[in-house]
Amino acid sequence: MKLGLPLMGALTAGCLLFSAGCGGEPETQTATIPAASASRTFDVKGVVKGIDLEARRARIHHEAIPDYMAEMTMNLNVRDTNELTGLVPEDAITFRLNVTEDGHWIDRITKVATTTATEGTELPPPSSWRLIRTVEPLDVGDPMPNYTFTNELGRVISLADFKGQAYAFTFIFTRCPIPDFCPRMSSHFLDVQNALAQMPDAPENWRLFSITIDPEFDTPEVLKGYAARYKYDPERWSFVTGPLIDITAIGEQFGLEFFRPDGTINHNLRTVVVDAGGKVQNIIVGNAWKPGELVVNLVNAARVEPEVAAQP
Repeated sequence: MKLGLPLMGALTAGCLLFSAGCGGEPETQTATIPAASASRTFDVKGVVKGIDLEARRARIHHEAIPDYMAEMTMNLNVRDTNELTGLVPEDAITFRLNVTEDGHWIDRITKVATTTATEGTELPPPSSWRLIRTVEPLDVGDPMPNYTFTNELGRVISLADFKGQAYAFTFIFTRCPIPDFCPRMSSHFLDVQNALAQMPDAPENWRLFSITIDPEFDTPEVLKGYAARYKYDPERWSFVTGPLIDITAIGEQFGLEFFRPDGTINHNLRTVVVDAGGKVQNIIVGNAWKPGELVVNLVNAARVEPEVAAQP
């Protein structure tokens, strides 16, 4: 499966409003909201961008939360969907964000006013455009294309460098504070790293990669500090950055959608397993998966025999 040629394109906020918010994935987001009382609460203002009653979730563009989180658009869990009654996209609201050690929800949702959507078809300013590359979607069994990144140590690495190894990669950004979004992905990878390290008969040919979707902020130095918080083993787990055009391309090949309207980040989640033969073994959607599942995936992927190139 070959990557397409680069081209000039536009991924604007308007083009991607259908995508899930930070960490949100309606088709699989089934993580249980903790029953315990919140360890932190924040009173927040925002604008409704979408409502999914079945998933018990609202997509909200919210203001910056001092000392906690920048302005973002996210899918936020709602315990009592009755609080969403009467709300429609572009309604301005206030709400309380409750955050526990491993989850979140919003309540006390109050409609303040209805904003008026901008009319017309004027193009957004150039700052909301970005270069994209045409790529083909990948599925289980497809060969994994090569991508080159820079890791948290400032070293250039390529996926082709890990031929004969099984690896898993996921997408995060270091400024994401909601515990069941990016931090959950990193915590799960830590659990996978530790489980494989302690497994007596574990294969040796495995690797983990966390790919930032915020390369302007997440420099190698920032990623190194973030990685240290998760007690990572640099011999087994790399935090990588690279050109936005490449990060966009690898994400889109697996259904990852993210954009940055006005500097905010809005994305869904994908975790991908590639076997030792260089083929995609599994594509995990959302955040409902368990570390043990990925451990089994990696063990099986590591035991796949690399294909031998045919002799001329």
